[in-house]
Amino acid sequence: MTEKRSRCCCWPPWLVVLGTILAVLQHAARGEIYTGKMFSSQQNPSDPCYDEDRPRRCIPDFVNAAFGASVEASSTCGTGGPTRYCDVTDEPGGTTGIGHCHVCDDSTPRRRFPANYLTDLNNPNNVTCWRSEPLVSSQSFSAPPDNVTLTLSLGKKYELTYVSLQFCPRAAKPDSIAIYKSMDYGKTWQPFQFYSSQCRRVYGRPNRATITKANEQEARCTDSHRYTGGDGLGPVGRIAFSTLEGRPSAADFDNSPVLQDWVTATDIRVVFNRLHMPQLSGGDPQVSPSLNGGNGGPSETEHHGGVAAIGLEELTKREREREEQRLKSQKNAAILLHHAAAQDPLVTALPSVHQVIAPHHQEMQSNDALDVAGMRDMGFVPVTLSSTTTTLASVNSLNGLGPATTATMAHHYAVSDFAVGGRCKCNGHAARCIPGKDGEVVCECRHNTAGRDCERCRPFHFDRPWARATARDANECKVCNCNLHARKCRFNMELYKLSGRVSGGVCLQCRHFTAGRHCHYCREGYYRDPARPITHRKACKPCDCHPIGASGKTCNQSSGQCPCKDGVTGITCNRCARGYQQSRSHIAPCIKIPRVVQTQGTAGEESGEHEDDDERGYDGRADQCGKCRASTKRLNLNKYCKRDYAVLGRITDRHKKSDGSQAGTSVSGTSWIRFTLNVDFIYKKNPNSRIRRGDISLYVHSADLACRCPKIKPNKSYLILGQESDGSGQGGLTVTQRSIVIEWRDEWHRRMRRFQRRARSCH
Repeated sequence: MTEKRSRCCCWPPWLVVLGTILAVLQHAARGEIYTGKMFSSQQNPSDPCYDEDRPRRCIPDFVNAAFGASVEASSTCGTGGPTRYCDVTDEPGGTTGIGHCHVCDDSTPRRRFPANYLTDLNNPNNVTCWRSEPLVSSQSFSAPPDNVTLTLSLGKKYELTYVSLQFCPRAAKPDSIAIYKSMDYGKTWQPFQFYSSQCRRVYGRPNRATITKANEQEARCTDSHRYTGGDGLGPVGRIAFSTLEGRPSAADFDNSPVLQDWVTATDIRVVFNRLHMPQLSGGDPQVSPSLNGGNGGPSETEHHGGVAAIGLEELTKREREREEQRLKSQKNAAILLHHAAAQDPLVTALPSVHQVIAPHHQEMQSNDALDVAGMRDMGFVPVTLSSTTTTLASVNSLNGLGPATTATMAHHYAVSDFAVGGRCKCNGHAARCIPGKDGEVVCECRHNTAGRDCERCRPFHFDRPWARATARDANECKVCNCNLHARKCRFNMELYKLSGRVSGGVCLQCRHFTAGRHCHYCREGYYRDPARPITHRKACKPCDCHPIGASGKTCNQSSGQCPCKDGVTGITCNRCARGYQQSRSHIAPCIKIPRVVQTQGTAGEESGEHEDDDERGYDGRADQCGKCRASTKRLNLNKYCKRDYAVLGRITDRHKKSDGSQAGTSVSGTSWIRFTLNVDFIYKKNPNSRIRRGDISLYVHSADLACRCPKIKPNKSYLILGQESDGSGQGGLTVTQRSIVIEWRDEWHRRMRRFQRRARSCH
């Protein structure tokens, strides 16, 4: 008793939390939490999620999330017809007895005890209770648990601070209770808290285990609910589970995703496993040997017909108290049943609980006789209800007291208030929750967030990753910078890191002919209009390059200058340059004007046109280029087989022309243009070929080059196939009309490899 008194006088930390909870519940009883009167003295800002223009963390009000919510009970008294139940009374000395008996009937309003009474307004002056059907269980650890469940659906994710159960006055208090939570609306369940006088025996967990950072999401078991007042469950018969009590990271909750997940729940389930813990007896094989005579077998008490046979003075202090409680309960039960019929006429008309357990009557007869004799010695006689003799063993079964061999008892659970304190989970991005579509509750999200719990960024606000708001940083979602040219974007973590964690948004489907991560430059074929800002819908203008005079459709992004062919000029390449004239060829629309040869031989010198006389074309017939065969040939296996070599190279330089007196001229009167070709890959060559990877000379006849046959540009890669014997006499490779010169594309590599494998079929 000394140990129990010292534990009651100590104020554990959770009791301080309980005091706070009880204060909140008092406000809830008056409806202040739900009407907002509790915080009426506070002057809330117009927008709690922003401090002027600066975002800040905001959270919904603390409420009883269970108020008015639906509760599903696995058992409710009276749903199957009129049923009798009895109160429990407190006796002097801390014992309990059976008080008045009543009838529950779901068809009669004043005798109904539905589950919705658990979450209605908790008025101390008008207590409403849910009661379960009376249960019959054996007082043995091997008997199955009661498993009466209450399932509370909150309808949304909440971050819970406590779970509280207020038991009805004059109702038996459970010994073993399990609390579970669900985060996915009842699909899966996770243990939340356990209560039991024997935690390891009932739930396989140590009593009051220490929680560390390694197991902060582990449910604890405690027997503290039995040491907080005279009735074992506090002065008012309440248990309150604080979700963060004893969790090491509770002081740094904002930075603890583990605890944030731990307190989150959409549903709460309470399971009543045992109302009374079975009495320790010699016949229980799980009782320690010290209580069984030291060898784990039947004790001396069992051989002599009960505890009274060995004398109270030989019992331990704990056994003596239990024996005194049993004898007092026998007396109370006998008196109660003797007068039960006079209290309520309906009681005598209902079948008693002992009629339900009548099949056990035969096995209890021998022990009943001893107990009845004891009653007569005390001045009591058996009580008859509905023509059924209620023996003392049956009386004991109502209280759950007496020897384990006859301990069949009938009991029920009764709870007046089921409260769950917490806040609507909005991750710091909303100040309140409101009804949404289909009646479901959703957060009124701010900080550019979205979702039922503000758990993601709203569309087009992905320039930074979503994060929960903290006291230091509201982690507002930022809009993507697309210069008003896109309506969709995505987040890229790599770009976010490269920017120093400033910007990670990538615009999608840029409009108005723009392109780029931020739609910040013009698409191919368009250029920037300097007279308009980049955000203007007409900031990009079409290049409008001439289809014949331009060598491509892409113009300079700043000036709009199109890439012109040789001899062509103008912004859109729409006219011939000075010294050139229009031809009939689409390949070379502008050709050099041929010089006029005078008898004195001075006309060309005076005009200066002799400096570029190689651009006239072969034999001065530049206007007769015709169709270019070298650039229009399509490659196939047959053409591949007929060439000596096939190389991939890049033109790196163009040299000045070679006249007849210099290297580069093989025949008098003809000229060649020399290029430097850097060979990157050799697909085919003769065994004795001089072709090697690296820089080699490439010769093209000036007349062919003037006709753009082939078209060769510096810093471009080409696939070249030809005969190595078609030389200009200067070494290297020579491109003739029979050669194939095609501007390279990367996807052709696989095709050339296929030609290599099939080259053995060449004839």
